[in-house]
Amino acid sequence: MMVIAGLACACAVIGLAQVRGRVWAQYEAEMQDPVEDPPDALRKAEFALGRLRYRSPLDRGWGRYSRWGIDVNKGDRTFIALLRRLTRIDVQSIETIVDVSSDDVYNLPWIFAVSAGDWRLTPQEAGRLREYLDRGGFLMVDDFHNEGEWARFMEGIRQMNPAAQAEELEDSDPAFHVVFDLKERVRVPGANVVHGSGIERGGIVPHWRAIRDSKGRMIVAICFNMDVGDGWEFADDPEYPEKYGSEAIRLGVNYVMYAMTH
Repeated sequence: MMVIAGLACACAVIGLAQVRGRVWAQYEAEMQDPVEDPPDALRKAEFALGRLRYRSPLDRGWGRYSRWGIDVNKGDRTFIALLRRLTRIDVQSIETIVDVSSDDVYNLPWIFAVSAGDWRLTPQEAGRLREYLDRGGFLMVDDFHNEGEWARFMEGIRQMNPAAQAEELEDSDPAFHVVFDLKERVRVPGANVVHGSGIERGGIVPHWRAIRDSKGRMIVAICFNMDVGDGWEFADDPEYPEKYGSEAIRLGVNYVMYAMTH
């Protein structure tokens, strides 16, 4: 029995060492779906996908993933692998988690934020994100639903810029045609509702919206009443319909390429 107990302890120590050895191990308690690092995780590349880490009143503490950590980090890495395969962009193989309170946001050209209808920004954080966008950064937000969450999202946006306005994207917008020709708008539903109504938390009508800068360039891509992140995360799951995973991937690729070329 002592031998078995010793082996169990050894396995636990090895497992803990493996967790600590992963690049973003310090945040794994806040992640919904952490996965192992790929062998080339430390290789630097020309493009890194940023994942915004923010605070929310709905964060549930140790052992329960935070709102920013939804789909992290399997969803991001599935998308990254496909971005590397489908484009010539030199993409780092893992996401870069960037805290909203850190100046590291300025080092990333493209940042992804999930459940932005739950974020709460301090004036300093909002000012930092405003400067990030003013410098040419690009923010994609996803997986928030219903008018209450929309209002809270826009509250954060107007902390950044009181004059900011969100507009509906037309089917002819360049962002839908920069790589893949997305002629139809297809709602990407969350895995929890994909075999039902596709509607989550009362968000009935899907919207593809944007906030533009003074020159008309899209600087915030808004996926409202849909869940593109789940389309990435479950793209390899046979229970998740392929058409939604493919749509999520194509939309994400287009938004990355738009940000890099406009």
